Amino acid sequence: MSASAIRPTVSPWRADLRRVLAVAQKDLMAERRTKANFNSVVAMAALILLFFGFALGPDAEGLQNAAAGVLWLTILFSGVLAFNRSYQLELEAGALEQLLLYPGERWTIFAGKVLANLAFIFLMEAVTLPLTAVLYHVAFPEMWARILLVLVLGTVGFVTLGTVYAAMASRSRSREVLLPLLLFPMLVPLLLSASGATGALLVGDVMGDSRAWIRLLAAFDVIFLVGATWAFPYVMEG
Repeated sequence: MSASAIRPTVSPWRADLRRVLAVAQKDLMAERRTKANFNSVVAMAALILLFFGFALGPDAEGLQNAAAGVLWLTILFSGVLAFNRSYQLELEAGALEQLLLYPGERWTIFAGKVLANLAFIFLMEAVTLPLTAVLYHVAFPEMWARILLVLVLGTVGFVTLGTVYAAMASRSRSREVLLPLLLFPMLVPLLLSASGATGALLVGDVMGDSRAWIRLLAAFDVIFLVGATWAFPYVMEG
């Protein structure tokens, strides 16, 4: 009996999982070495929070009422910088075609980049949330677990759309301008749902409004995660 006949075979789903983790690890290691993108995104988020705070004025009640919307606008605006860089390293090194020729399904590349971008945005939010609480006089809410759920659902939808639209814009010379133009209109339902749910939870959710917003966020995530994963191979062929 030959050695190849007795060699254990790797199941397809395990092979796909390894590809996903390999792509995510590659992107995270590249960011860890430079830290330039993370520093610029966090600085951008801090500036947005400060500018909105100056524009809203010193009224503590007005700052608290605007905190949820300002938080999500800050996440969306600063997060675009991360998506712009998602495919930049491959483009600069001329390695995008080699990455697409990587053995296995192409959706694993998308899934790996989504994981890396999720880790990146969650780290950015870990800095942004305390800063928002301090600048906008937001007390620690009793329903903090639901707020974390809203944050996770909103971030998953945001990263999913941002990663696939970054792939669409990656081969354009004006991708830094094209990406926000493509992405922001699609994020309107997510922004309304996430800010609505967060705002309701910050004031105690007396009327139970957050439940409808959370269901809408979950539906948004499922629809676009499935659709973007299916469409990614065709996007990269274009």
